[in-house]
This record gives sequence, structure tokens and C-alpha cells, in this order.
Amino acid sequence: QVQLVESGGGSVQAGGSLRLSCAAFGYAYSTDCMAWFRQAPGKEREGVAFIYNSDRNQMYPGSMRGRVTIFRDNAKNTVYLQMNSVKPEDTAMYYCAADPRPCNAIQTSDIKYWGQGTQVTVSS
Repeated sequence: QVQLVESGGGSVQAGGSLRLSCAAFGYAYSTDCMAWFRQAPGKEREGVAFIYNSDRNQMYPGSMRGRVTIFRDNAKNTVYLQMNSVKPEDTAMYYCAADPRPCNAIQTSDIKYWGQGTQVTVSS
């Protein structure tokens, strides 16, 4: 069983930076894909950043492309999301996710492991 624990959320002013962390426990690093999603009130959960364990390739499918970087430290079983130039519309609950399959084979609805989320609030 995999357990994901997020940290690093909080309040930040627009234009600032924030780094989120996701510590993985269990058989975590057999997962190929680790990712960050976010969900704002009244909106669907959306993918922010994905990283493959096999070759460290990354994907940034959404509106935060160019302002976020995902990276992982296998020695610490941790994946990070560096967020820069944040905007009020980035306010959301941010979730860490992991799946044994490659990142391009997963759908939001069938991802195997989720963390509990960490709140990010950006003020103008």
C-alpha cells in the first residue's frame, strides 16, 4: 500500500513562490508516474504536473505551464512542485498522486493513489 503525504501549502501573495512536497510511504517507488493535481471550489480536478520515475520526463498539461516545475528525490521518496509567479486563480487544494502505470496511460478518474491534499491560497 502506498501512502502520500503532502506539505508546504499555505498563503502567499500574487507573484510569489511556493514549494509543495509529497512524501511517499510504502511500496511507493515502484510507481512509475507521480503527479500534482489541483481542485478549486466548484471546479473539476485538473492535472498540473507529471513526472515519470523511469526517465524523469515531465509533462505540464495545464495553465500553470511555465510557472511550475516538478522534480523528485528518490533518496527521500519525495516529489516536489515548485510554483513561481503565482496568481489568485491558482488558489486551490493541491493533491499528490501516484500510479504504477506510465503518466500518459492514466486518467484522473482511475489514478491508484492520492494524498489528502494541501491548500494553497494566493492573495492579490
